[in-house]
Amino acid sequence: MDEIKPRNFIQQIIEDDLKSGAVKQVVTRFPPEPNGYLHIGHAKSICLNFGLAKQYGGVCNLRFDDTNPEKEEDEFVKAIIQDVTWLGFPWQGEVRYASDYFQQFYDWAEYLVQQGKAYVCELDSELTREYRGTLTQPGRNSPYRDRPLTENLSLLRQMRDGQIEEGRMTLRARIDMASPNMNLRDPVLYRVKRVAHHRTGDRWNIYPSYDFAHGQEDAIEGITHSICTLEFEDHRPLYDWFIDNLPVPSRPRQYEFGRLNLNYTVTSKRKLKQLVDEGHVDGWDDPRLPTISGLRRAGVSPAAIRKFCDSLAVAKTDGVVDMAQLEYFIRDDLNNCAQRAMCVLRPLKLTLTNVPEHSLEQLRVPGHPNRDDLPERILPFTREIYIDRSDFNTDSSLSRKKFKRLVPGEWVRLRSAYVVRADDVVLDDQGEVVEVIGSLVPGTLGENPPEGIKPRGVIHWVSASHHQECRVRLYDRLFKVASPGTGGGDFLADINPDSLEILEGCKAELPLAQARIGDRFQFEREGYFCLDSRYSTADMPVFNRTIGLRDTGFKD
Repeated sequence: MDEIKPRNFIQQIIEDDLKSGAVKQVVTRFPPEPNGYLHIGHAKSICLNFGLAKQYGGVCNLRFDDTNPEKEEDEFVKAIIQDVTWLGFPWQGEVRYASDYFQQFYDWAEYLVQQGKAYVCELDSELTREYRGTLTQPGRNSPYRDRPLTENLSLLRQMRDGQIEEGRMTLRARIDMASPNMNLRDPVLYRVKRVAHHRTGDRWNIYPSYDFAHGQEDAIEGITHSICTLEFEDHRPLYDWFIDNLPVPSRPRQYEFGRLNLNYTVTSKRKLKQLVDEGHVDGWDDPRLPTISGLRRAGVSPAAIRKFCDSLAVAKTDGVVDMAQLEYFIRDDLNNCAQRAMCVLRPLKLTLTNVPEHSLEQLRVPGHPNRDDLPERILPFTREIYIDRSDFNTDSSLSRKKFKRLVPGEWVRLRSAYVVRADDVVLDDQGEVVEVIGSLVPGTLGENPPEGIKPRGVIHWVSASHHQECRVRLYDRLFKVASPGTGGGDFLADINPDSLEILEGCKAELPLAQARIGDRFQFEREGYFCLDSRYSTADMPVFNRTIGLRDTGFKD
């Protein structure tokens, strides 16, 4: 029987609205600003908005709040569309943009001026802040607050037409400079910006503020439940003021929930951009970042992200979620869906002297221990194979409990193959082991060895003559502490210097040569991996480690 989850407060609101008839159809929206890539915190909002619409038979819009051309780019728009699509959420109709409504916003700005509820102010940014007051002291009225209506309208049109230079004038709402809510102290509605917009080009010389645009976008689109994170709670009275004072076609309501904060990472767009711009990572899709594109490139599935987000509380308070919770869902998903394979990351040759020189035996093994729908794998078994250097130690005195791998004079089982013994070693001029000489125990393929032969453990391997050369990128957490930059410190100082290790000359099963972007594998005994979408070539596949087989995370 499926577990029945308790309803969160937004579900209760929606159900009450539907029951009372206040809402006929639920309409939600996901409204990102295209000034960066989406991250795991946005994933929670995506899952919530689209999930609620689906649960209650409604629709959800994808809309870009592109009101700040200085920071917005088409690259970010395309990346966001790709992310939402990849997560598996279809939106209602066409993609929408705040810029679709620029003319309507401007018409409503003139309406507020004509109603005596907006004015053109010539205070510069420093004086505007000074006149605004503080949390404990009321603000002061701008000396331009009582301009005649006709003068305000004329100046606003001059701003629109490019006759006013940047920084000289703003359009402000005429609300209450003594309000205890700072957002109601005559907020700025329009600024002069001589910046080309990624969609409208040079058509506009003024651009609306986010606060002025957001509620009106919701009203135009008939949004019934405008769901935001808690930092917008203090903005709600302003949201409602605009709805109350403009002839909007519908009346949306704003509701706030706690945002997702994840430890051992950062989700601030400013900090993420700094990491990218300063080269601490190799782009917005670096697998060490909590961006959706980074998680995708790391090999995380959309199903794992959706399940993680569905496990989170939708509450009226912020909280911090342990990275281990996300990693649990990633491992659980990959354990069920990832094909099995073997890849030797640090190769060491093992020559089996009692196997004929040109012998080739094709071993058939499952593609997944619990899934018959995945095809079998064929493992070529030859006289010379590669094992991992960490699976051999020359110290034969090591206890079996301490080292469950191969030592001289003892046995191990090769994964899905025979029991073998190490008999001797070959050293180079520096005394390093370059080859292990061993022997195979006959009759041990799928069978227990004879009495008296007790393998220390099981190790993985590949044929030395039948394998795929590859490169492996071992990713770990980007930060070595749970709260990077705690106490106002430099978050960059908390970067984990060992967050990426690149291994050359790795040896993988031959079928991995045909791996495709999006394929996920469990490299047996090593972890979960996927083909890298950036660096892989036909001749040299590159595999990223998504996550280890078990939690070995940092402990503060």
